[in-house]
Order: sequence, then structure tokens, then C-alpha cells
Amino acid sequence: MAPLVWMLGENGEEKSFENPNELLPLSRLEEIGVLYWHLDPKKSESEEELTKIRRERGYSYFDLTEICPDKLENYEEKLKSFYCEHIHADEEIRYCLEGSGYFDVRDKDDKWIRIWIKEGDMIILPAGIYHRFIVDSNNYIKLMRLFIGEPVWTAYNRPQEDHPVRQEYVKNVKGDTGFALAAH
Repeated sequence: MAPLVWMLGENGEEKSFENPNELLPLSRLEEIGVLYWHLDPKKSESEEELTKIRRERGYSYFDLTEICPDKLENYEEKLKSFYCEHIHADEEIRYCLEGSGYFDVRDKDDKWIRIWIKEGDMIILPAGIYHRFIVDSNNYIKLMRLFIGEPVWTAYNRPQEDHPVRQEYVKNVKGDTGFALAAH
């Protein structure tokens, strides 16, 4: 089962838009370096697959976070922060254990693509990609956050065109080098 992926409207402000006009193929995510897996968090075979992914990609640390009004301190403030367009200097790796939400990412033409992740979906956003996150109408998601080494979650709000990680990302997306992709 793959996540639903679609283009947002011109203004890109459809925070809870759940009815895409036209779904996009996952290859649109691959073009911009976004990786995807689907695992079943309730099956032990998925634990083995997760361990393999962690080992191959060097993810040595993880934690769990629940994003909902009852579990996240300063919930509304945090949602505003997550929804502000930003980049990170490292990959953003998220495995959805329960619930659902939206990651919005910019495509090659700076237009928004919405990714609706649900239980079992694992995505990796490449370092330097402009993105944001918002919960869907269920208002709940439990995520495993994975990191290489000590966790660092520093958001650099747009504009960041001069940030070295952003420049490297743009070179990979628009240039001939591309991304080394390996996902299911």
C-alpha cells in the first residue's frame, strides 16, 4: 500500500485538503529524492525490514513522538512551526506507527506535492528539500523519528537558497547527478 500523493493548488494552503483531483505516481517523489517504504508496525517481519533499513542507512538513533492535542505540549504552536516551510541539514526520516498526516514537499518547479502518510508508511525527505508537515482531520499521528548519530532537528525557514545543503540538493535535483535511490 502506497501513500496518496497529489499536487496542491496554486496557493498551496489547503491544510486539510483530503480530496485530490488527480493522484500522482510515486515516481514523482523519486524525482525529488523522497524515498518511501511501507511496513506493517504490527508484524514482526516489518521489524526485521526496519532493522535492515536502519543498518543500511546508518540510522543509529530513534525516538517516538505523538502529535495530538493531548500528548504534545504547546500543540497549536508546534503545528504552526511544523507547517512553516523549511529545510534541514540532514535527512528527515519518519515512520508512521499510528494515525496519519501530510508532508508537503516542493517539486522541481517549486510547486507543492502533498504526501498523505498513514500507519506503516515510512518516508525519507532528503536534506535541503523545502517541506512542511500538518496532521490531517484525525488530528493524531504517532511517528518514529530516525537519525544518524545524535538527534538534531534544526529547521531553517525559507528562504535558504544560500545554505550549502540546499545548494547541494538543488544540484542533485536539477543537475545530472541525481539521487541514489533505493526504496520499496
